[in-house]
Amino acid sequence: MANSDPDKLIAKADKLTKLSLTRWNADWRNATGLYEQAAIAYRLAKKYEKAKEAFEMASKGQEMLSSPWDAAKHMESAAALAKEVGNWNQVSDLYRRSSELYIECGRSQPASDALAKGARALEDASPDEAIRLYNDACTALEDDGKEQMAFDLYRSATSVYIKLEKYTDAATLLLRWALAADKCSAAHSQCKAYLSAIIVYLYAHDFQQAEKCHNDCCQVDAFSNSDQNRAATRLLSAYTDGDVEEIKRAAQSSTISNLDHVIIKLARKLPTGDVTALKRDTSDLQEDPLDEDDLT
Repeated sequence: MANSDPDKLIAKADKLTKLSLTRWNADWRNATGLYEQAAIAYRLAKKYEKAKEAFEMASKGQEMLSSPWDAAKHMESAAALAKEVGNWNQVSDLYRRSSELYIECGRSQPASDALAKGARALEDASPDEAIRLYNDACTALEDDGKEQMAFDLYRSATSVYIKLEKYTDAATLLLRWALAADKCSAAHSQCKAYLSAIIVYLYAHDFQQAEKCHNDCCQVDAFSNSDQNRAATRLLSAYTDGDVEEIKRAAQSSTISNLDHVIIKLARKLPTGDVTALKRDTSDLQEDPLDEDDLT
């Protein structure tokens, strides 16, 4: 590339794509090659904003040439450069566009990967958008029957939800993970996700929801006969007994210690609220039969 001044390459490419009295058809084939050369040259020169714009034009060129795969790759390169310059709004938009182009090719895995890259880039700068990207990345794989490939995405999204203290959303996502695990016959992962959801509800001090979740999970044979169910039952029993020390011991069980690190950290902090009220409720239930013959 002896004559590879990127500014001149861009000017030449732009000229090839603009219609005029002497040019009735845009020459996207030659222009796209020039945009690609310019993008690489700008990137090597660390002129990331110009490189990003050149990759966007190269992506448009590949679309015009009916090559969505190459268009997606270039758009992904543009997104990575948007991250490099801290243009967070564009990070999301460009990775989403890249994902759409991969979907056009019928390629759910790279489509999901593009969204996940955007999510990871935005976890600190825009965690709510990161969550949306993670959810969409999971959906791309679920819609293609590739749930098992989404397990790391469920894990990452759960972690962000917990950092944001959105515990109900975290538990809901864990139950979604359990359903996905069930679809691909990953019983162990399914049971771990159920137990994790119960722990998240307990950490949020929502015992009723934790108990309801446990009852629902017990309708699933794989869970009802599992170590994860036994760990959950022990934990919930300690709550109904109002036994703080037993809650702490139950949270140290080897089954819970084998969950994801973010869930283990929550379990180690249980209980997060006053559990004596739960004990009183249980005592009242146990005393009711003694009053049956008391007509006074």
